[in-house]
Amino acid sequence: MAGVSTSGPAIETILLEERRYEPPPDFAAQANATPDIYDQDFEQFWETEGRERVTWFQDFEKLYEWELPYAKWYVGGQLNVTYNCVDRHVEAGNGDKVAYHWEGEPEDERRTITFADLQRDVVRFANALKKLGVGKGTPVGIYMGMVPELPVAMLACARLGAPHTVVFGGFSADSLSGRLNDMECELLITQNEGLRNGAAVPLKQNADEALDDSPGVKQAIVYRRTGGDVQMKDGRDLWWHDVVEGESDDPSSCPCEPMDAEDLLYLLYTSGTTAKPKGIVHTTAGYLVGVATTHHYIFDIKPDSVYWCAADIGWVTGHSYIVYGPLCNGTTGVIYEGVPNYPDKDRWWQIIERYKVDILYTAPTAIRTHMKWGPEYAEKHDLSSLRLLGTVGEPINPEAWVWYREHIGADRTPVVDTWWQTETGMILINPLPGVTTLKPGSATKPFPGIDAAVYDEQGNEVGPGGGGYLVLRRPWPAMLRGIYKDDERYRETYWSRFEGVYFAGDGARIDEDGDFWLLGRVDDVMNVSGHRISTIEVESALVDHQKVAEAAVCGRKDERTGQAIVAYVTLKGGDEGSIDMLEELRNHVATKIGPIAKPANIVFTPELPKTRSGKIMRRLLRDVAENRALGDTTTLADPAVVEEIKERASTESAQED
Repeated sequence: MAGVSTSGPAIETILLEERRYEPPPDFAAQANATPDIYDQDFEQFWETEGRERVTWFQDFEKLYEWELPYAKWYVGGQLNVTYNCVDRHVEAGNGDKVAYHWEGEPEDERRTITFADLQRDVVRFANALKKLGVGKGTPVGIYMGMVPELPVAMLACARLGAPHTVVFGGFSADSLSGRLNDMECELLITQNEGLRNGAAVPLKQNADEALDDSPGVKQAIVYRRTGGDVQMKDGRDLWWHDVVEGESDDPSSCPCEPMDAEDLLYLLYTSGTTAKPKGIVHTTAGYLVGVATTHHYIFDIKPDSVYWCAADIGWVTGHSYIVYGPLCNGTTGVIYEGVPNYPDKDRWWQIIERYKVDILYTAPTAIRTHMKWGPEYAEKHDLSSLRLLGTVGEPINPEAWVWYREHIGADRTPVVDTWWQTETGMILINPLPGVTTLKPGSATKPFPGIDAAVYDEQGNEVGPGGGGYLVLRRPWPAMLRGIYKDDERYRETYWSRFEGVYFAGDGARIDEDGDFWLLGRVDDVMNVSGHRISTIEVESALVDHQKVAEAAVCGRKDERTGQAIVAYVTLKGGDEGSIDMLEELRNHVATKIGPIAKPANIVFTPELPKTRSGKIMRRLLRDVAENRALGDTTTLADPAVVEEIKERASTESAQED
């Protein structure tokens, strides 16, 4: 192992957060995790979880094989993901248990789907797919909104052993065709239209355009979500309701295909900034054990839990913690089709009250949006069923963490801030509720069995208080099994920065207690007068101001300092901002962090550019700050936002140091 570095930190960390929240005794007394979980042997832990968490058709012979940079887990074992997520729960007598409460965006559209209902739907659709020639190894593309038929399609594919790639419903036709062609998909499952913010999303229209450039796709199945008319191409396009008509829903008519532990379950494409998206490979057994195990301990899942992960299934969070992990654990989940403010800003809290949700897992950007709207929307609803809150997607700034706990969790619920990636498949750094002392803004400790560390530029481990590059030094069950058809890119992207360890691409620091604080993408570190400053820390300092709802920060070239800090700020209550507020915020950052971190420019904007999953597109903000042509804006929730920011940035008399 590399020695502790005595050289300067790769990333300086200067924001101090001293609030602490001990585990509530009543929560700790019933928690799934106990303190001794960290004392378990790595191999013993994952072997036990592998046997307890899933049902095997054939037991595994060996826990794992590690030939850097490729791992195999539960070697020799055979199982089926859909059997584990659906059939075994029905066989155990839990068919009447609710698998999903589905809430459509229109307020009067709701469905309750039991595990028995889910099994019937999956079997019928799998039989339909089988008749169309889909079988073990047939690659299938899925391009849908947040309807129950999306997990049905995924589970039907897994039942047959057909690997899938789900393409997020907000992606363009070009993005869809690129993914279909890379995976060599033979069939696409889509829907006529989606619904978002009261408007129709033209999924089939986009799919038609994509299929013009996807010659390998021979057929498309279209689920009718709305009454909207779409073109159906003879010989290629089939309606979902037509293909399932008359199909048997008896599980014995379509038995679950035994799959090898390392058979491909799905590809999920993660965008490259310049090159084509990377097809991240996730296989069967290690992935399922990893997501089910983390779901059980991190969210303290109980048999009667009503768990809501408010992500989109099109992202890895939805794959792991809406579909595969929760269903494997037999958990009742919530799926919501629409946006948080349709028809009003209290829609989420209405859903929590209606279904008595006890666990909510969402993104920091969503929390900051609710902060901007104000706590009064949550106060209109009974949220007393909530006993655990979680965050995912990017580091959460301490003020948003505290607001979330106080206004949504009634200042009593633990908040679990989780770090992981599309590539990791499962959560890797997180508190364990009932065990961990919580720190606003910190993801705290690696999950049991995960060997995470922070390295400096030279590959030496930094000591407590140091900042640098997050690495993982040991394989884990749900880890990616490469980039599809691109071994060289896999090695170069994740394994070339430091010898023998996985480089996550994120900055982090470790505090005096050994807890991890994520600092965002290394690409987002700014070099100001020789100081390497994380965007996350400056954003946290800005949002610490009582009038700031959201902030995003980036660097732009500066002849004097190398880079200057540019901040984009949204104020609470729709305030426009002023020269006085600009100076107040610059001084506030200087007080919280130091004069070196004062933004040179502040642009006030009513909205920040975000993807449909809620991530802030800092790359586009850098384009604005550098006065460059904008990069790809197709994944933005509202592409007009960035044009408005450009206009404001060019007209506001932002002060310079």
